[in-house]
Amino acid sequence: MSTETADPGHGHSPAAWTAVVIMLVGFTIGTFAFWFELAWLVWASAGIVVIGLIVGWLLGRAGYGVGGDKVASKAH
Repeated sequence: MSTETADPGHGHSPAAWTAVVIMLVGFTIGTFAFWFELAWLVWASAGIVVIGLIVGWLLGRAGYGVGGDKVASKAH
């Protein structure tokens, strides 16, 4: 019986972790900005979330994504 799965490894890469951390910072700032009624900062934090998406995509294209040539494969 094989223990291998068809999981493509979503989230197990430097690109994914970097994108998620940047987006979490954006959401956190946006939450507090919304709470303190700072509309400009809410929109700025939405921009940070978009930047996180772009950074993750760029890092994936640069070889730091799942299966990328700059990522050491780990056995689970």
